[in-house]
Amino acid sequence: MKPMKLALATTALTGLATAPVAAALSATATTDLNLRAGPGPQFQIEEVIAAEDEVTVEGCLDSGDWCEVSYDGTTGWAYSAYLTTPVENEPVVIYENQDDMDVAIVEHEEGNKAVGAAAGGTWGAAAGSLLVGGPAAVAAGAVLGGLTGAASTLDETTVTYVQKNPVDPIYLNGEVAVGAGIPQEVELYSVPESDYDYINVNEQYVLVNPENRRIVTVVR
Repeated sequence: MKPMKLALATTALTGLATAPVAAALSATATTDLNLRAGPGPQFQIEEVIAAEDEVTVEGCLDSGDWCEVSYDGTTGWAYSAYLTTPVENEPVVIYENQDDMDVAIVEHEEGNKAVGAAAGGTWGAAAGSLLVGGPAAVAAGAVLGGLTGAASTLDETTVTYVQKNPVDPIYLNGEVAVGAGIPQEVELYSVPESDYDYINVNEQYVLVNPENRRIVTVVR
């Protein structure tokens, strides 16, 4: 009987060794996208992924909203609503579609790289969530299309005003990115002689189109 037990154990180990493992996949950023030290806006920014640059997705949280990625030699976390990967030659947003992409599920161990309010323990009082306008719209450029052009015409005076007139931060779930929407209940601040308002979101200043409340520029 002992040889039979050994054979069964060997078979079980072989089965584990050959079990399919979700492979890393390539994805493209639809806008300049923060690469953070952890899966959430409360973690410090390690790098900024340039729009249309590729990253390697190692895996995503079970919720699907944040993915662990590698970019230009740096590994961190990116918000999956702004990452697309080709499926049957068409770009598909990872957000809410990871089950169809065989993306690995990964976990994150809390570290000490939280910033600002997070470091002080008060980040949990988020006032709401940044709106992505529907992941498909972001992927197709429907949200970003007209905004990027508008942002390129911003003058230095507008940016200088924002930098010299600080306001208290508002904390929102999601990621600060061009095209993201500010909830209606959040107050915006006007910039004199400018078509845009501004706000401090998650300790990053952004310029906002007041007509549709979409971010047109992240002031870095």
